[in-house]
Formats: sequence, structure tokens, C-alpha cells
Amino acid sequence: MCPEHVEHAIYHCVSRVVDRRKVLGMAEKEQFVKYMRLYERLYGLRVVTFCIMSNHFHILLEVPPMPGGGISDEELLKRLLATNTEAFVAGVATELADARKEERAEWAAEIHARFTYRMHNLSEFMKTLLQRFTRWFNRTHQRSGTLWEERYKSVIVESGVAARTIAAYIDLNP
Repeated sequence: MCPEHVEHAIYHCVSRVVDRRKVLGMAEKEQFVKYMRLYERLYGLRVVTFCIMSNHFHILLEVPPMPGGGISDEELLKRLLATNTEAFVAGVATELADARKEERAEWAAEIHARFTYRMHNLSEFMKTLLQRFTRWFNRTHQRSGTLWEERYKSVIVESGVAARTIAAYIDLNP
């Protein structure tokens, strides 16, 4: 969807396993949740509720706008730690510190842009989550190819009653 929103948006996202095969057992569901939570922190989104069935999932996801002035260096580094090694993040921290020390705002902005282009972005979050989970699933089950029937589906949901109704639907889906 849009990389930036005027105000926060809530989406109901759904995807099904190819041929609607029932292949998501307890271990697969736990791994999916692990990746979902990692990328939730990195991308700055909020999973309101979710349900993972044996052949599909539902996620109600809040996508807040990117703050007007972007995110701070500290926030960027904190988010990067969700999915990167401490050594990698330390390298980014050093690069940012050098840019700030030399008062080169454009360099610091370039460093931020390398990572923040995908933050607060539903499409990037879902693409990364589904690709990462598929790689894990294929490696674990000695298979190759696509796991998902097609691109995920998403529907924007109004906050308030509509969001609560969809959340109840997701929670009651099992």
C-alpha cells in the first residue's frame, strides 16, 4: 500500500497456503509468530490481533504514519537490533556518529534512508514476513517453491466498530 499515510491505517491481511494444504502445525505457527513479531518491531507496525490456521492466516495490523521528522538515530538502531546482529548495528551506529560529528546531515539522511524506506509500510512488512517464513518452511521440510497461493490480500478497516468487529472475527476464526 502507500509507504506513508496521513493518519494511521488498520488492515485485515489474509493469505492461504498453496492448494489450501493443511501444513501449518504448531512448530510452523510458532515460527510464523516469531518472524511476525520481529518484523513488527523493525517496521514500526502494531499487530492488533491474529490467528494462524492450518492452511491460512489472518492478521489485523495497524500501520502508523512515519513521524514527520522521521525516526531518531536511537530508534533506528533499536529497530535494527530486532533482525540484525549487534556487530552490524554497531557499524551503522558508528557510521551515523561519524556523519553527525562531521555535521553532514545529508549523509545521516542517506544512512536512515537505507533502512527506513520499508518502515511503516504494509507491503514491505508482508513481503518480508512471507518470504522469510517460506524460506524457513522450505528448508525445514526439504521442499522448494512457493508456499502461498498468491499475494496476500489486504482490506483497509475503519477504526472503531469496524476494527473491533474484524478483530472479533479473527479471534473467533479457529
